[in-house]
Amino acid sequence: MNIYGWIQLLVFVGVLLALTKPIGIYLVQVLEADGKPFLSPAIRPAEMLLYRVFGIDPKKEQSWQEYAVSLLTFSLVSLLATYAILRLQHLLPLNPQRFGPLSEHLAFNTAASFTTNTNWQSYGGESTLSYFSQMVGLVFHNFTSAAVGIAVAAVFVRGVARQSTRTIGNFWTDLVRINIYLLLPISIVYAMFLVSQGMVQNFRPYDTAQLVEVVKTDASGNVAMEDRKVETQTIAQGPAASQAAIKMLGTNGGGFFNANASHPFENPTPLSNFLQILSIFLIPSGLTYYLGRTVKNQRHGWTVWGVMLALFLAGVLTCWWAEVAGNPRMHALGVDAAGGNMEGKEGRFGIFSSALFATVTTDASCGAVNAMHDSFTPLGGLIPLFNIQLGEVVFGGVGAGLYGMLVFVILTVFLAGLMVGRTPEYLGKKIDAYDVKASVLYVMVPVFTILGFTAWAAVSKWGMAGLNNTGPHGFSEILYAFSSAVGNNGSAFAGLTTNTYWYDTTLGIAMLLGRFFMIIPVLALAGSLAQKKQVAASGGTFPVSGVLFAMLVLGTILIVGALTFLPVLALGPIVEHFLMVGSQILY
Repeated sequence: MNIYGWIQLLVFVGVLLALTKPIGIYLVQVLEADGKPFLSPAIRPAEMLLYRVFGIDPKKEQSWQEYAVSLLTFSLVSLLATYAILRLQHLLPLNPQRFGPLSEHLAFNTAASFTTNTNWQSYGGESTLSYFSQMVGLVFHNFTSAAVGIAVAAVFVRGVARQSTRTIGNFWTDLVRINIYLLLPISIVYAMFLVSQGMVQNFRPYDTAQLVEVVKTDASGNVAMEDRKVETQTIAQGPAASQAAIKMLGTNGGGFFNANASHPFENPTPLSNFLQILSIFLIPSGLTYYLGRTVKNQRHGWTVWGVMLALFLAGVLTCWWAEVAGNPRMHALGVDAAGGNMEGKEGRFGIFSSALFATVTTDASCGAVNAMHDSFTPLGGLIPLFNIQLGEVVFGGVGAGLYGMLVFVILTVFLAGLMVGRTPEYLGKKIDAYDVKASVLYVMVPVFTILGFTAWAAVSKWGMAGLNNTGPHGFSEILYAFSSAVGNNGSAFAGLTTNTYWYDTTLGIAMLLGRFFMIIPVLALAGSLAQKKQVAASGGTFPVSGVLFAMLVLGTILIVGALTFLPVLALGPIVEHFLMVGSQILY
């Protein structure tokens, strides 16, 4: 844990803190229907044109039920459209490599993955998908699924800020404004920067390089020309920069190339690496300031930000320490005894940048990687896995992190109210049984789906057939896969073969459950809060800012996560760690 890593960490946190307020202020302007972002003079005509073309009345608001129907309808139609594109890509343009159609199970898995902001990939992008499929079928979802998450977070905050109303906004207005005022403009500038760093952005067919492999030498080491074997290597091209920009900014994840952000065409320089990590947290961090400004309690917004930061620092420091410590069995053999665990890591970035990227991408529901999590030490790999299982509320996915954290805030307020014998109250809103039930439903969905699908796969022939490792690490691979799917993350312990009928289908279903069965309780909770009257604060009002409240929220998050997933983690990475450091058993 050298000084250079500490400097990078301080710079990262400092830049993130400095950008939180300006991004939050801009989000306030975008997420209010009558807001006027500074780009409004240039973009407003396009906004009004979209409203006219699609018959949207931006001033007509919806109840939470109407909002949910609009969101689910849009998601279903876009999922089916993407499925069709992937099944018919061999008949569509921009396919210079002449890739064939995806199988029905892989097309379903991929369509569900990108619709839910998961971007799990059971395929190698450069060897499977055409440019049309990448640019139209998938990048479309990178924008819209991110916008859906931000919109749901905005709805929750509106529900807290409003009173005595049944409406929480208009889904179609939110979808349009988030895309054209926020995601598109930043992505265009971001993609141009990535191109300047050396990331490819073209529609060229793949290049072929001639390689010469030495196959025979004489006693002097000379090689005759007839003893040389000429081989070729395919160098993938494509519109990578445009996809990488929105996949990071929208916490979508995935990769244009199979090697993801460890590929030099997708992450060329240390500066591009740093900004890609930063951009994952950019909007989620700004949303905490948006929360404080909208509910007129900025200290509450910063308290939520502080809770997220504390969990982030705990995760990144633990992961960094575990990877620097490395594997004692390798040290005993004299292999990389001083350098830590470099297996599966890109040499250009090293251990700290790999640990930082892994922590950030699983704190948020991003899933892009610049190192292989499957090659981390047991405790190093436990951190990204546990981050996902906590609900990815540590800044989290765009929108999803904030509304997930606010559900834990509601539960914290309820528990605190029970402890002091008062009716729970959050920012002037009484928390009743309906609100608590909706919050508990939100928390229980990932529990049943992650543990249920993992147990099913672990005792089924189709589940065991995909394993390339045995013992606790093989179990961890299955657990990570379904945690990532339900958590809409998309990263993986890559030793698991998932492009099979059963895995593609079950993972796709898990993604849909983990997205929409958690959004619906959030919308219901927002609708309930919006109908309540705000009561004036009194001497007995429980404060929702400051160190005490932050500690209560932290305790609620960790207790729920630990009590739920600690037993299953003990069967995977925890027992693997003890086997590594204290046993002679080969695993």
